[in-house]
Amino acid sequence: MDAQRNMYPRTIATALTEALADTPVVSLLGARQSGKTTLAQAVAPDRPYISLDEQNYFQTASMDPSGFVDSLPEFVTIDEVQRVPALMPAIKLSVDRDRRAGRFLLTGSANLLLLPQVSDSLAGRMEVIRLQPLTESEKERAPGAFLKEFLNGQFKPEIAGTNGQNVPSVPERLVAGGYPEPLTRSHSRARQWHRQYLRSIIERDIKDIARIRQGEDVARLLELLSLRTATLLNASSLGQTLGLNRATIDHYLLLLERLFLVRRLPPWHRHAARRLVKTPKVHLVDSGLAATLAGIRESDWLERRALIGHLLESFVVQQIITQGSWTDPDLRFWHYRDKDKVEVDLVITRSQEVWGIEIKAAASVGDRDVRGLQRLAAQSGTDFRGGILIYTGADKLTVGKSRFLAVPMQDLWGR
Repeated sequence: MDAQRNMYPRTIATALTEALADTPVVSLLGARQSGKTTLAQAVAPDRPYISLDEQNYFQTASMDPSGFVDSLPEFVTIDEVQRVPALMPAIKLSVDRDRRAGRFLLTGSANLLLLPQVSDSLAGRMEVIRLQPLTESEKERAPGAFLKEFLNGQFKPEIAGTNGQNVPSVPERLVAGGYPEPLTRSHSRARQWHRQYLRSIIERDIKDIARIRQGEDVARLLELLSLRTATLLNASSLGQTLGLNRATIDHYLLLLERLFLVRRLPPWHRHAARRLVKTPKVHLVDSGLAATLAGIRESDWLERRALIGHLLESFVVQQIITQGSWTDPDLRFWHYRDKDKVEVDLVITRSQEVWGIEIKAAASVGDRDVRGLQRLAAQSGTDFRGGILIYTGADKLTVGKSRFLAVPMQDLWGR
């Protein structure tokens, strides 16, 4: 399995190498089974490797965190560090005595900075790098330059001349997702992997980071969110459907975010203060896991268009946000929805600059499809830098009389 995973280049590896060269503690965080261990061992293959999934190491670190850290080699990789949050203060003391760069490479399947048990975030001593599931560009061993080219204004109208788009590949990619291991399996076996993956998280990871008696309720919430991905977050409605109170839903949502399974996409507004009172969208991070939980198959591409459209939106948002982590750390991501319910699926900002991206699960487009981009441009004024509509056609086309381009979805992984 490791050999298979090593076949995929991880674009974030450069950032990881750079951080180890000048920072005492580097944390590589991401969902379980996203490839953290493989990447850590590939970037720093000569380091001693300690996994807290091994019971002996776990017990020793839990009983005597300071003694455990003092006994470690000068440079070490500690895997699944979220299992023993008490290690963090001990690592801080060790680093304060010896601040050489790259001493500790930590990996974690939960966001350490959001865990209530972690009393010290190692501010000024630690850099956090987030590893997302595989993007489609990484699967294709492509540069992953789509977002960079868009922000630089490099997209121009272009007729492909041939079909150029393997239409069935879009639903195939959608239901496959980005976890490396199920990509080596048949469709039915991959879906079984996703189910077991959720089961292991409920039975194990949740217990590591939260005191929750009813792990099954968290699983039910995630399954419901798979049917509501890319929609406005309505915690009250979720609670009514599941028979849980609002406070419990809020707690479970935060837990799913800590485990990198769910993302809240905040609302954009011209005035920053208004963003605080508007409603975020909720996205499942991995489309393959979401498809399994929602019961979506490739054959549903034409039959369940509304649900497919939402899942496709989450899929594209994930690709773009991941590319953003390679492109520019100052980029921020939002969604737009105004009082008239006019929407833009993804808004990108850098300081005052604004870009917009619409997503459509169709091979043809019209003026109505860029209505949200037109509204966003009007709201942004001179700060607006451009907008595109990502669709399943083959050509880059100007949409109607607008200034916006329709860009083939395949460019997400072909550039």
